[in-house]
Amino acid sequence: MGAQQREYRQRSRSVQSTKKITRAMELIAASRVVKARQRVAETTPYARAITRAASAVATHADVDHPLTTKREQPKRAGVLVITSDRGLAGAYAANVLKRSEQLRELVEDSGMEFVPYLTGRKAESYYNFRSRPYEDSWSGFSDSPTFDVAQEISERLIGEFTKGSDEGGVDEIHVVYTRFVNMVTQEVQVTRLLPLEVVEDAAPRTPENGFPLYEFEPDAAEVLDALLPRYITSRIWNALLQSAASELAARQRAMKSATDNAEELIKTYTRLANQARQAEITQEISEIVGGASALADAKK
Repeated sequence: MGAQQREYRQRSRSVQSTKKITRAMELIAASRVVKARQRVAETTPYARAITRAASAVATHADVDHPLTTKREQPKRAGVLVITSDRGLAGAYAANVLKRSEQLRELVEDSGMEFVPYLTGRKAESYYNFRSRPYEDSWSGFSDSPTFDVAQEISERLIGEFTKGSDEGGVDEIHVVYTRFVNMVTQEVQVTRLLPLEVVEDAAPRTPENGFPLYEFEPDAAEVLDALLPRYITSRIWNALLQSAASELAARQRAMKSATDNAEELIKTYTRLANQARQAEITQEISEIVGGASALADAKK
């Protein structure tokens, strides 16, 4: 076997090993994304319902609640950036970080300080590499989050918002995450969690007078006290699950693409090795013919 042929064979074996790894990762992501999609489907209706309920209370109750009242002169905006712990998922984490940088520019242009809270080692690495400070971080669960983590994050963010910027907290809370649409499409979203932003008037109304049908017991203030922490937790929980499903879908696509590319490389190296072998055989035949011709000429 010639040196060139040997080199192509070695490259082909190396790509074969890589292909086995990418194929295994593709199958793992494909199996786990099924459960992740199911968890998103189970939690999204509740997140939407509690959002409508919180919006209705905030809109139709004559109560100034700390979590629904917009600060007159906001100074600091807290942003929860949800990324992944691992790579090999295409541009998944990069897209989230890019969108968070766009939000940073908007926040700073409005005269506020950007205060990041991070989930996922990719976000931590991004900030550490650039020597940028961040307020807090959580990692180790990006593709399989738990409700306890969502509750922990929620409590921290609510505490920071309740303190306000004058006491070292924040005046707004935003979240940057990836919404799972389907296995092909995942969209980076930016949502303001606090103060509660009413995006739709979800209160049902009577056809006769147009007044909402909600009644608050014992009173609107206590309803808000009980409802808003659950609202924030459910929204963060759903955002973590949406991001987990998006990460797994992106990883499955990326690993499938890598496996397909490996197969093409193997075909290419096999063809080049065969061509190199054919060239060697041709060269050997030419040398044999040439040697035979030389011997025949010498006998004359």
